[in-house]
Amino acid sequence: MLDERIMNEQINELAKAMLLLDTPEEAYRFFEDIFTIKELQAVAQRLAVARLLRQKVTYQDIADQTGASTATISRVNRSLTYGAGGYQLVLGRLPEAESADRESDK
Repeated sequence: MLDERIMNEQINELAKAMLLLDTPEEAYRFFEDIFTIKELQAVAQRLAVARLLRQKVTYQDIADQTGASTATISRVNRSLTYGAGGYQLVLGRLPEAESADRESDK
């Protein structure tokens, strides 16, 4: 379920803009213009945390590997468990995530 608090014309425009990016290079160029370095690093860190949580890695190991605080890890875990399913959607489509998930299932 989508949180209606984030649904507005500006965010809709951002979503459409992101869908127009065809290559990682285009994404990097857009990200460099739209995010501060810290904002981009924080978003990328959350995605890395989500991937590791899906692989059942412990909070301590996730903190060691990503530098994320336990508060950030917990927040991402709540989103994975109770969120809108965005992390699962993206991680399920990323090739590296699929192969990592297959390895953890063995």
